[in-house]
Amino acid sequence: MMHNDFALLSRRAAVLACAALLCAAATLKPADARSGPFVNFHGNWSGSGIIRVKDQDNKLSTERMRCSAAYRQSSSSNVNLKLVCKSDSYSLDLTGDFAADAKGRITGDWTEHTRNVGGNVVGQARGSHLVVHAESPVLNANLSMSTYRHSQTVRLKAAGGGQQVSASIHLRRR
Repeated sequence: MMHNDFALLSRRAAVLACAALLCAAATLKPADARSGPFVNFHGNWSGSGIIRVKDQDNKLSTERMRCSAAYRQSSSSNVNLKLVCKSDSYSLDLTGDFAADAKGRITGDWTEHTRNVGGNVVGQARGSHLVVHAESPVLNANLSMSTYRHSQTVRLKAAGGGQQVSASIHLRRR
C-alpha cells in the first residue's frame, strides 16, 4: 500500500467516524430536556392515596386508591404527564401536555379518559411545586404537585357532574 492510499483510507475512516458520531448525537435527548420547571417530575412514580367523593345528595364516600404516574419531558419547558388511580369504585385516568414560559406560567391541555372530558390548564411552576387549574365545560379542578427528591405529593380538588372530589396522593419515584 502506498502512502497516498494510506492517507485516502485515513480520511475515509475519519469521515466515517465523524458521520457515526453525528448519528449517535442525533439520537440523544437535548441537554435542556433535563432542566427547567419540570425536571424534578421526570420519570415513573407509584404510590397510594385517599379519595373523597361527595355526591349531589351530600353523601360522602372515602376510599384508598393505588396510583401510578409518568412524566416525560420533551424539552426544558414541556412535559407530558399520565396519572392513573384506581380504588374499589373510582377510577382516574388523567393525561396532560403542559408548557411553561420563562416566568414559570403553565398552559396546556388535559384529558380524563374514564369520563371522556378534557380542557385547558393554566397555572404556575415554582421550583419543585406546580399549581394548575383545569377547566372544561363540565368539570373544574385544581391540582397541586410537590416533589422532594424521590417523593411526590399530588392534591386534587374537582367539581362537576354533580360530584365534588378531593384526593391526596403520595408517590415514590421508581
